[in-house]
Amino acid sequence: MQRITEEMRHFESIFLQEMNGGGTTWRARVFDLTEELDFAGHPVIGAASVLHAMAGGDTDRTWSMELKARTVEVVTKRRGRFRYESVLDQGAPEFLGRPEPDDLASWFSLDEEDLHAELRPEVVSTGLRYLIVPVRRGALARARITSDIGQRLEGFGAQFAYLLDADGLEGRHWNNDGIVEDVATGSAAGCVAAYLRRHERVEDGERRALRQGQHCGRPSEMTISAHGSPEHITSVQVGGEVAVVAHGRLEGLPQ
Repeated sequence: MQRITEEMRHFESIFLQEMNGGGTTWRARVFDLTEELDFAGHPVIGAASVLHAMAGGDTDRTWSMELKARTVEVVTKRRGRFRYESVLDQGAPEFLGRPEPDDLASWFSLDEEDLHAELRPEVVSTGLRYLIVPVRRGALARARITSDIGQRLEGFGAQFAYLLDADGLEGRHWNNDGIVEDVATGSAAGCVAAYLRRHERVEDGERRALRQGQHCGRPSEMTISAHGSPEHITSVQVGGEVAVVAHGRLEGLPQ
């Protein structure tokens, strides 16, 4: 699976194994170009829509996906020819601390004044541990990662970082060396929903649109929501539209 992912050069690839005869429960393994991931959002959202396309029918479908970090449910709705809406329930979030390194802004080529005046950074997980970094309006356009931040993130118990304009509901995410920017990050979007609910920026169950990708020329939009009180969030959901654009067959494995 790792070799296939490296050969295809996709940001992430997901591999499915059917776990029951009804075709509704699947073991899912997700790989990026360097390793297997404990959890991912968009591969799962997309995979559920592909399963719906393969199964056919206009009835809403519910799929169970068993990943390394947790088992999640995805609901898919057919919206037209090769088009679906997919909503992933990531379960309950974990809040893992509020680090405030003195040089945090510089990690992203920003100034201290670019950090949000009211909201503090926080590590949140729904399967992957993200350091959510709130910034002021306008800061996202200037942000860059110019040196690997992986070790610094590990020092605060995080795996990745997500820059969040909480007032404009827009974010940016790169791999830790800054070479590749992601256009839509479902795992991080769930953490953003939890963060916003914890800080009372959204209401219980309120669906909001989170934008990402415009700064690398591929704008995307995800729906996010969090359920429960700020002190006890029971689940977060991330969704979006999916288009099935191609299919193919591997005739051999890369060597």
